[in-house]
Amino acid sequence: MRILVVEDEVRMAALLKRGLEEDGYAVDVATDGPEGLWYATENPYDTILLDVMLPGMDGFEVCKRLRAEGCWMPILMLTAVDPVQERVRGLDVGADDYLTKPFSFAELEARIRALTRRVKVPRPTVLEVDDLRLDPSTHQVWRGDTELDLSPKEFALLEFLMRHPGQVFGRTQIIEHVWDFEYEGISNVVEQYISYLRRKLDQPFGKNSLETVRGVGYRLRKG
Repeated sequence: MRILVVEDEVRMAALLKRGLEEDGYAVDVATDGPEGLWYATENPYDTILLDVMLPGMDGFEVCKRLRAEGCWMPILMLTAVDPVQERVRGLDVGADDYLTKPFSFAELEARIRALTRRVKVPRPTVLEVDDLRLDPSTHQVWRGDTELDLSPKEFALLEFLMRHPGQVFGRTQIIEHVWDFEYEGISNVVEQYISYLRRKLDQPFGKNSLETVRGVGYRLRKG
């Protein structure tokens, strides 16, 4: 899952980025309205966390312009105040939800999960592909009745593939969704994590769920 945080308060932005990354999300950060608008129109995101008070262009205007340009990814607006008229204004310009600061991180993540289930592509609470089950809310994965122990990035990679069973993704697409915009790590990180997942998901069970499509990328088989 890839998330854009548009927040000008440096400490808050850093806390959000660190907390979300620790739970396996890929996170990009923009620090003003115009930068946030650019990120959102140039990159694919599963959710946008958009502060209301931003330099250059406020969150209402960013949201309004995104909707006008046909960008329909879920938007969760963040605000330090909670007047009814402000929440109404945010919803009227196209926001999907509102969260007032300060908020608990658990509630933030619950709202993110709820928002991603609202998009047109079906997003059930628990993902199931054959005998694999993944629960995003509890970060648990099972193959049949066996619970698997995955690292946050292994979990994020599997979640991404399970949301698109049978679809082939290239290395760049996977990095964009599972890592982040500024990722500059080792060049074969995708191959390494596919290998890690195979050792945990497939090999102990005599399965071949994670397929390599030569010259194209990887997919999670269905059926």
